[in-house]
Amino acid sequence: MDGERNPRWKGGKRTITCHECDEKFERHPSELGDKVHFCSIECRSAWLSESFAGEGHPNWRGGSDRNYGPGWAAVRRQALERDGYACVNCGTTRSELGRNPDVHHLLPVRLFAESDRHTIADAHYLGNVVTLCPGCHRRAEYGGIRETRLREAAALTG
Repeated sequence: MDGERNPRWKGGKRTITCHECDEKFERHPSELGDKVHFCSIECRSAWLSESFAGEGHPNWRGGSDRNYGPGWAAVRRQALERDGYACVNCGTTRSELGRNPDVHHLLPVRLFAESDRHTIADAHYLGNVVTLCPGCHRRAEYGGIRETRLREAAALTG
């Protein structure tokens, strides 16, 4: 059975717009898991270069750096221990990664840094962080994983 006669038929390809060049292209529904879509590898590469430059790049040193100040190292260690050194979203472990997973702030540090009533250190509390593998961390940073989903997953490990 193929096409509309197949019980798993989802209506065929969808027309979507490239996130980088605004060109229209077609993809099957099963290929539309992410929130950003690209018509080509060139468009994806251009978007990545732009999105992970400056403040968007994890190694950016232009404003604040990876040293999040007082309290970060301790809460990071507590989150890794609470979550069993594994991604709370997909379960990838430290041994599978060959390193510790990332620790992600649910409410971004920049919100605290930009606030007149808070300090960066205020962002570092156990209820505001979860352990994620690099792939899930990228998805979480760009809205691909709901914050509520991550909070629930962390609560189950704690």
